[in-house]
Amino acid sequence: MSSESANENCLGYAARDPSGVLSEYKFSRRALGIDDISIKITHCGVCYADVSWARNKHGDSKYPLVPGHEIAGIVKEVGSNVHSFKVGDHIGVGTYVNSCRDCEYCNEGFEVHCAKGSVYTFNGVDTDGTITKGGYSSHIVVHERYCFKIPDNYPLASAAPLLCAGITVYAPMKRHKMNQPGKSLGVIGLGGLGHMAVKFGKAFGLHVTVFSTSVSKKEEALSQLGADKFVVSSDQEQMTALVKSLDFLIDTASGDHPFDPYMALLKTGGTLVLVGFPSEVKFSPASLNLGMKTISGSLTGGTKDTQEMIDFCAAHEIHPMIEIIPIQYATEALERLVKKDVKYRFVIDIENSLKRKEDFPF
Repeated sequence: MSSESANENCLGYAARDPSGVLSEYKFSRRALGIDDISIKITHCGVCYADVSWARNKHGDSKYPLVPGHEIAGIVKEVGSNVHSFKVGDHIGVGTYVNSCRDCEYCNEGFEVHCAKGSVYTFNGVDTDGTITKGGYSSHIVVHERYCFKIPDNYPLASAAPLLCAGITVYAPMKRHKMNQPGKSLGVIGLGGLGHMAVKFGKAFGLHVTVFSTSVSKKEEALSQLGADKFVVSSDQEQMTALVKSLDFLIDTASGDHPFDPYMALLKTGGTLVLVGFPSEVKFSPASLNLGMKTISGSLTGGTKDTQEMIDFCAAHEIHPMIEIIPIQYATEALERLVKKDVKYRFVIDIENSLKRKEDFPF
């Protein structure tokens, strides 16, 4: 065995080219630093970002590419300076694993908006120049600051999607005070993000209306997720009936869609938050100015909001709806995700499906 292969201490699944096909890949994680935590990954959620970078949709993919930024697992080793985690703790890692830790945003707990750029959990360039590799792997080494405590009574499989899908809607909901009981919330799109927005909205005591282009989602929106109302967004009569009726809208749809019809649904002073990524956003200035409405964007969330969200989910027994899969199914899962054929988040069972070969010495 070569010295290089002898140092390969991690087993994962990687894309080798823009086909996005994933296959077994051996690589090295960094040695444990004094502020680091080594995590045995048990579960990893499947996010559309995994598709985007596995298939080089942004033109900056660095192959071999190990996706995955919804990571849940168990602490297996801690550095000498780590005091908030111990071996055996349940732990999560989200969409970023480093930042400057010195700018105004990092100091306020908004590390995802680091002035010097946060380091993404996969396909990012870390401060030492190495390319980060994500959670489709057996373990990961992460600085303590970017790790989150998962309560022992909260399932690790359920925790994984919270680290991206969950926080992506929770953070702007808190920022825009969408936690006022009795207020009205519209959720545009019912996928991984949208279904979590519905769950949070109901937990906050909001009256929740789901907007979808697919009438087939009506029953699950109302019965399974507890939404109060379901609207087919292409039905002009249904849309007109709700003009000036909503305090808030969360737009999770990434497909191109008109914005003016939705802005018309907001009350005076209402807010639309965009968390999806359509190719363009177009609306009439009158849709914004008349009624002093607000449109805002959001990414995931900082460390403070993320830990708060995890604790909130545990306290209120909020669980994403998931489909657990083996890692060998990951390529097919990415294809199904593109086709929107999942309810509502794939979660890879890393612990039970990523098996180490007998000749793999670690």
